[in-house]
Amino acid sequence: MPERTVLDFYRSEISSPRGQHYAHWTPEGRRVLTTEQFFDRTAALSNSLADLGVGPGDRVMLLSDNRPEWHMVDLATLSLGAVDVPIYGTLTSEQITYQIKDSGAKVVVAENPEQMAKFLAIRKKCRSLEHLIQIDGPTDKGVYVFDDLLENGDDGDNEAEFWDRAAKVEPGDLMTIIYTSGTTGEPKGVMLTHDNLVQNVLHSAHRIPVTREDLALEFLPLCHVLERTVGYICMWKETSKAYCSVYHVGDLLGEIKPTIFAGVPRFYEKVMQKVTDKVAGAPAVKRALFNWALDLGKERTRLQLSGQDLRGMLAVRHALADKLVLSKVREGLGGRLRFCVSGGAELPIFVNEFFHALGVFMVEGYGLTETSPIVSANGAKPGEIRLGTVGRPLDNVEVKLAKDGELLVRGPSIMTGYWNKPEQTAEVFTEDGFFTTGDIAEIDEDGFLLIVDRKKDLIVTAGGKNVAPQPIESRLKKSPYVETAVLIGDRRPYIVALFSPSFEDLERWAGKEKIEYADLEELAAHPKVAELFDEVIATANSSLARYEQIKKHQVLPISLSIEGGQLTPTLKVKRRVVEQQFADLIGRLYGE
Repeated sequence: MPERTVLDFYRSEISSPRGQHYAHWTPEGRRVLTTEQFFDRTAALSNSLADLGVGPGDRVMLLSDNRPEWHMVDLATLSLGAVDVPIYGTLTSEQITYQIKDSGAKVVVAENPEQMAKFLAIRKKCRSLEHLIQIDGPTDKGVYVFDDLLENGDDGDNEAEFWDRAAKVEPGDLMTIIYTSGTTGEPKGVMLTHDNLVQNVLHSAHRIPVTREDLALEFLPLCHVLERTVGYICMWKETSKAYCSVYHVGDLLGEIKPTIFAGVPRFYEKVMQKVTDKVAGAPAVKRALFNWALDLGKERTRLQLSGQDLRGMLAVRHALADKLVLSKVREGLGGRLRFCVSGGAELPIFVNEFFHALGVFMVEGYGLTETSPIVSANGAKPGEIRLGTVGRPLDNVEVKLAKDGELLVRGPSIMTGYWNKPEQTAEVFTEDGFFTTGDIAEIDEDGFLLIVDRKKDLIVTAGGKNVAPQPIESRLKKSPYVETAVLIGDRRPYIVALFSPSFEDLERWAGKEKIEYADLEELAAHPKVAELFDEVIATANSSLARYEQIKKHQVLPISLSIEGGQLTPTLKVKRRVVEQQFADLIGRLYGE
């Protein structure tokens, strides 16, 4: 039977029951659910939501960290023909108010008292909001207890009722509204249908080769469309799942021992940095051993990606390097990791090469919330992957480049539009139905996509030269002292850089240099720190055209963050916000 809706992926998942199908990991321990327990709770919740008046087309907002209940709410909502509206836990009450009012959400499900407090504070402002449901912790008056709804919804005929409702859901029905991160302007609600997600899953699954024998870790927030789509692929492939918070994943990886997971580039950069920092502090012999092993890993990767096998003494040396060094590093990632998925932003090629050299295959792809999300992805076989690119387009996606290099996309996984925003919807589609991605791209002779930069991020200097900032920022982040780099220079005479430093590494360096400072602000402003970052810039400038080179810089006394408003929930820089917040400092760099 062909898959028509996302609920058909779930039907596939429960077709092979097991005792430890879903595990929720926290610093306090692990909670396990069987296939039957998960389904019984999901079906009971579906009944209770129906009793609360949730029906086809109604919107249910979900704010929760990654846990089995996230998918229970998702599937229960979808079974009713309703629409889920997942949001990030980092949003403020003001931001949430906008999304409730815009979506017209009827029901809210929040994880705990801290998150529910945001909704209680704004409830009177949101006329559409009828019911509040809380998963964990003590509840306030007027808030439903999640477990009570599960108990009340268990009427003895859950299974038949769930699938009877699910059968009425059509492929073209609106499935979810996902609000964009809003790197510029007001967030927009992306409308995706069941068919959008189904088509994306069916045609991207062979690029993400999961099986029933895998253990998929879901730590990237499930409201992020990449994690959600990978999760549906795992449903379809009947893969067991482990859930944990992105805040705890570093501490729990060794215990969870996943075989696959998805993440954003910044996560992989931090993992690499942690490994290289540890090596930097080791004795010279161990440093040399690590570099020797890594070089052999890179050589093996080069051969594998070209379809060749390791042979002779090279195979022997690599086996020794893997036993002595590379396998030990993989143990820090749980020891069983087969491959990782990277998306949401550009993965620096040196980070990609590092993981491949360790023996962890990286599947880098490209997409947007508006494209459900995967437009292209590297595959797992020789000839299907090219490092430094985001792979070939999916076989049901049509791509082309506009005259200015913008990537245009058409296919069944493209959104139906922005909720309540017909004008903005019309603006992002061409007359012949292509979605304008806003990304400048190149397509090589073999059909692999290379994303150059965001169209709106392109810097046009006062001299009329176009500078793509992201590739340069990626080069700067090769330095362990750079956490985030932001290039400025649009309509200005030259390029300058703002650095948000990796304070942990910077303080370690300052200790070796015997630099005295009272606080991080004083450290960031120290002349020797300026000299250190001069060296970082000199290294990057050496391979840049003259008009691309950075002329001045400033080390910021803070780390750019989601809380500070400079980063999106997926850790992308809000370039306009940074320019606004540091306008005076930027002006001084230009002598204004």
